[in-house]
Amino acid sequence: MTEKRLQRELDKLKKRILSLGAMAEERVRMTVKAIQSRDDNLAAEIIRMDYEIDENEVEIEEECLKVLALYQPVAVDLRFIVAAIKINNDLERVADETVNIAKCVQRIAKQAKLEVSFGYYQMAQKAEFMVKMSLDALVNLDLDRSFRVLMLDDEVDRIHSNIHDRVKEAILQQPDRVEYLINLLLISRHLERIGDHATNIAEEVIYMIEGEIVRHGKWDQGDDEAGG
Repeated sequence: MTEKRLQRELDKLKKRILSLGAMAEERVRMTVKAIQSRDDNLAAEIIRMDYEIDENEVEIEEECLKVLALYQPVAVDLRFIVAAIKINNDLERVADETVNIAKCVQRIAKQAKLEVSFGYYQMAQKAEFMVKMSLDALVNLDLDRSFRVLMLDDEVDRIHSNIHDRVKEAILQQPDRVEYLINLLLISRHLERIGDHATNIAEEVIYMIEGEIVRHGKWDQGDDEAGG
C-alpha cells in the first residue's frame, strides 16, 4: 500500500514538473519573439508573469521534500526525487533569464535601433530547442535526446563567443552607443545561460536513467574523454 501511495505521489510530482517545464518553455518562446520584435509590451508581460513560475517552483520543492520525509524512497525513486529538485530549480532559473532578457529588450526598445553585424535568431532558436528537447528527454526518459542537448550547448557557447567579439568591435566603432551594445551583449549572455540550464536538465535526466553523474563535462566523448 505504501508503495502504491509513493508511486501516486511520484506521478503527481512528475506532472507538476512537466507543467512547470511547459510554462518555462512558453516564456522562452515569448522571449525569442520579444528579441526579434523589440516589443516593449511583450517584454513587460514576461516580467509580470514571472511570479507564477516562482510560486510553482517553491510548491514543487516542498512536495519533493514531503515525499522524501514521508516515504523515504530508495534506488530509482530516490534518484527521481533528487533529480526533480534540481530540474525544478533549473526551470525557475530559465524563467529568470527570460526576465533578464525582457529587461534588456525594454532598454533597447527605448533607443534608436542600431544595425549590427550579428543577429540572435540562430542562438535564440537553439536555446529554445534545447529547453524543449531537455523536457522531451524528461518525459520519455530518453538518453539520446539528453546527449543531443549536451552537444548543442557547445554550439550556443560558440555563438555567444562570436557575438561577444563582435560587440567589442562595434563598441570601438560606435562608442556613443555603448549602453545599447552592452544590452545586446547581455541578451546573448542570458541566452547562453538558458542553454546551460537546459543542459543541466538533460544531465539530470541522464542521472535518473543511468545513475551516472555527468556534470562539468563528465560524459562520454569517445577518444576525447581522456583529454578533458
